[in-house]
Amino acid sequence: MPTDAFDDITIPRPRRKGDPPLTLYKRFSRLLERTLPRGLFPRSLIIIITPMVVLQSIVAYVFMERHWEKVTKRLSTAVTQDIAMLIDVYKTYPQEPDFGELIRMARHRLNLSLSITPGGKLPDVESRPFFSLLDRTLRERIRRAIDRPFWIDTVGQTNYVDIRIKVDDAVFRIITRRKNTYASNSFIFILWMVASSLVLLSVAVVFLRNQIRPIEELARAAQNFGTGRDDPDFHPRGALEVQRAATAFIHMRDRIKRHVDQRTTMLAGVSHDLRTMLTRFKLQLAMLEDSAAARELEADVDEMQHMVEDYMAFVRGDGGETSAVTDIKRMLKEVRDDTRHSPSTVRIHANGDLEAAVKPRATKRCIANLVANACQHGSNVRVTAERTDSALRVVVEDNGPGIAEENHEDVFRPFVRLDNARGRETGGTGLGLSIARDIARGHGGDITLAKSPMGGLQATLQIPV
Repeated sequence: MPTDAFDDITIPRPRRKGDPPLTLYKRFSRLLERTLPRGLFPRSLIIIITPMVVLQSIVAYVFMERHWEKVTKRLSTAVTQDIAMLIDVYKTYPQEPDFGELIRMARHRLNLSLSITPGGKLPDVESRPFFSLLDRTLRERIRRAIDRPFWIDTVGQTNYVDIRIKVDDAVFRIITRRKNTYASNSFIFILWMVASSLVLLSVAVVFLRNQIRPIEELARAAQNFGTGRDDPDFHPRGALEVQRAATAFIHMRDRIKRHVDQRTTMLAGVSHDLRTMLTRFKLQLAMLEDSAAARELEADVDEMQHMVEDYMAFVRGDGGETSAVTDIKRMLKEVRDDTRHSPSTVRIHANGDLEAAVKPRATKRCIANLVANACQHGSNVRVTAERTDSALRVVVEDNGPGIAEENHEDVFRPFVRLDNARGRETGGTGLGLSIARDIARGHGGDITLAKSPMGGLQATLQIPV
């Protein structure tokens, strides 16, 4: 059983044989329901983030495909053509022994650092960077324009590219700046794109949080009202639609409170009049002589008074009582003391801190009804109470005849009694468990029944705290 109203969800009915096949739209909707988060805030963030990520991915792809790669290819082609021109000059014209004029021309005219090593060898082939666009592009351009053995290093030095080409019996080593072969401004573009996205996302988070907080407050106020807790600090705020919903809720809450107050006042008057009449009956019976007829009438009057009390308790519910921090251990001891005239033995097991915000009189009536029901049908009754971070749990067990599992829900209906398990000779009006469950649900909790390890019935009261 859920202990928080925010955890209540509607579980879709499972498909049965003969149901029409699901359409593609319905299948997609069910997939989204299973995979998306349940909260409004994360769902709203997904609605904002998803288009932003898709748009930026498209922009980044177009930029990489149309600009970054294109510019890198052009720069690599230009450097490769400069190197090819130096090789042609080296092979076509006679050179100085130190190749000084060719090196000066490469440095001053082409902005390349050139060194020529006669009889040199290329370094061993190293592993290539897997995702390097520059490495792939530059290799392709050198292979097409020069078509000689070569070796390049695009990762060894951060700001430079090392290119070595085997030309006859010599090795040309060309070092150039990375920016001359590579569109380096792309990182700045990506950085600005990511930074702007983070700024927009931060603004969206703040804005969404401020818009969703009034909805959360409205849901919390509705939950508190449903469990009998007062929420005087709740006021309509937020978007116009949320304010209208909050105002409608406040008006509805006031109407319900007014209706409950009027009903409670009317029931109090009816109860007073009925008790007055029953008291007069008792006084008149007391003035009669002691006889079997008088005793039967007096028993009927007592039973009538007991029935009136049960009916009033059922209709009155919690009587508009407000929640307060209550010592549950003391309450359980008071309930046990009230059963001292019963032939049944009632044992209490309560450990730890058992203070909880509940409606004291209503909660005591709920537990007392469960204990009284157990005492009517069992000689041994065990009451176990514990409190977790989210709920107060009270378990009442007996060693009586118990109730069949298929009848567990029936006993909670007003005026229903089960002849086979719990007969009419035990008395009562059949309202005890109905009143108990009504009080439990008024707290936002519930009462469930099961078979007790003691052999009888186990009633579990669970109230969120």
